[in-house]
Amino acid sequence: MRSEVMSFESSRATLTMYGWDDNTGKGVSSLRPALLIFPGGGYRHCSDREADPIAFSFLSRGYQCFILRYSVGEAASFEQALRDASTALHYLDDHAQSLGIDNDKIAVCGFSAGGHLAASLGTMGDIRPNALILGYPCILSSMSSIFPFEVPSADQYVDERTPETFLFHTFQDGLVPVENPMAFATALDRYKVPFEFHLFRNGGHGLSLGNALTANGSEALMEPDFAKWVDLCAAWLQHVFSKD
Repeated sequence: MRSEVMSFESSRATLTMYGWDDNTGKGVSSLRPALLIFPGGGYRHCSDREADPIAFSFLSRGYQCFILRYSVGEAASFEQALRDASTALHYLDDHAQSLGIDNDKIAVCGFSAGGHLAASLGTMGDIRPNALILGYPCILSSMSSIFPFEVPSADQYVDERTPETFLFHTFQDGLVPVENPMAFATALDRYKVPFEFHLFRNGGHGLSLGNALTANGSEALMEPDFAKWVDLCAAWLQHVFSKD
């Protein structure tokens, strides 16, 4: 297995890789799909619960996984975070061969504020991923009230170039209203961009995997039905990436 941390010259962002080393010893490597992960944290920090555990879940499914710890906090800005996201995706695309990546199969997965960043990259980025995964995402500019800086409504930038998207959320989320992912889904439908949307009945905000691995002993962070999102997402990605 490969594990390394890359730094960005233009900011304090870092990119952590957990990947497979498939070199055969004959100069031939197998190229795998990639998952670029943006943890949540209200643009104030990057949640560890939505970082390594997500990467390991998809690593076990054959993905090369990368965690972007993007610019956050009062000294940061939405524009800087988006530049970090774009830089990370460019890096994966430019170094696909050496990273063992099929650069036609790069998905970006974001949670909460990281979901806003992922949605923004998929709609406003100068480079866009091949698929989007948005977990209980903040989408609307009205969410700026809980962030250290203003953010745009990502749904307003959806167009026909927006990648196919997998959204998951809970009806009981008391921090990010369900209108956020619904607004993004509505915009995707308007532009006929295929999507899959799972709205689970139970569970509050920030469930991550929804199991004991990410619950840190809290029963409120364990929801068996919500935890199914990983298998549902993996199946969805397989369909998206197997298209001719």
